[in-house]
Amino acid sequence: MWALLILLGAAAASAHLQDLAFDGHKVFRVILQNDEQVEIISSLASNMQVDFWKPDSVTLVRPNMQVDFRVEADKSFEVENLLKGSEMEYRVLIDNLQAALDAQFDSKARSTGHSYVKYNNWETIAAWTADIAAENPHLVSRSVIGETYEGRPMYLLKLGKSGPNKKAIFMDCGFHAREWISPAFCQWFVKEALETYGKDTVITRLLNSLDFYVLPVLNIDGYVYTWTTDRLWRKTRSQNAGSRCIGADPNRNFNAGWCTVGASKSPCADTYCGSAPESEKETKALADFIREHLSTIKAYLTIHSYSQLLLFPYSYTYNLPSDYEELNSIARAASQELTKLYKTKYTYGPGAATIYPAAGGSDDWAYDQGIKYSFTFELRDTGRYGFTLPESQIQPTCEETVLAVKYIANYVLEHLY
Repeated sequence: MWALLILLGAAAASAHLQDLAFDGHKVFRVILQNDEQVEIISSLASNMQVDFWKPDSVTLVRPNMQVDFRVEADKSFEVENLLKGSEMEYRVLIDNLQAALDAQFDSKARSTGHSYVKYNNWETIAAWTADIAAENPHLVSRSVIGETYEGRPMYLLKLGKSGPNKKAIFMDCGFHAREWISPAFCQWFVKEALETYGKDTVITRLLNSLDFYVLPVLNIDGYVYTWTTDRLWRKTRSQNAGSRCIGADPNRNFNAGWCTVGASKSPCADTYCGSAPESEKETKALADFIREHLSTIKAYLTIHSYSQLLLFPYSYTYNLPSDYEELNSIARAASQELTKLYKTKYTYGPGAATIYPAAGGSDDWAYDQGIKYSFTFELRDTGRYGFTLPESQIQPTCEETVLAVKYIANYVLEHLY
């Protein structure tokens, strides 16, 4: 009995540690005017632990850029004094990160199990994938495309009315563990497609004519870790030979200009490209599945956060893709669709030119495999909450994003190649 109480006490203590892990941490936004200010931020990052939110690495910081980063409580005064002293334009986006993380769970939904308007942990999502397939056998099937480093099955849902020679759209969520709004969108999309099938003419036609492969969470181990240990973890959870640092960035791990730009060779970096392309079991499983279905997959959509962007290739080079004009016009129209509902403004364009160069991304890789319609969404917001987007924003975020996805899917259906 005592042993059990001690165990329960230890579990509560570890939960409590997680509860207070980010107390007093601040998230700053600086607007860098020149090389000198870039140098100040770079030297700051080399002297203390700085967690870059946007861009995701100090190596990507440039003049005329808005940079969001987190610093620990005991360093925040020092950082603020430095920013003031160097006359840098800055503001505090999040004054106490722990308070913002606690405030994320503001959904009024009473459900104790799975909910579309709450953030669900992995166990809940995994159970949901089984339930949704069992409840909708005429439209949904579930398969396992691989397993994660820690041995968790990677569940894939296939949505669509069964029929011969159907083309498909592949969509994934949850590449970066801390981007919780991303898996929430994949779940919402499945719900929306099933609820409106037979009622909404566009969705009905899409599911009758196309299949949608939906991977609700790619980086499952990392996602679990954000629930149990470190809410702001980004990478996978693989062991790196010869290093105490864990994991690689799955979105720097594809064979598309791999590790050439905007990615790090250091296993301790958040943008570590991995020991080789597809070194991570999760990215290999995804790449293998897409390669096996290349003849049918005509569009690839990958959902990230935050920044309100709709990007297309390339990110590993400033060169424009051969389909630039078409991709740009689709992105423009899809962004306009998205804006209609809540006036949310999205920026669109090729990755490198629109935000910053980054090699090894899944969208560039898919495009180079011959999947012409390849897009990356960066969902809400633009930094007020960043990775701590409250649950009360899940529904509006998902509703508007569905409009853009429907637009792209409908375009793909009308322009099959």
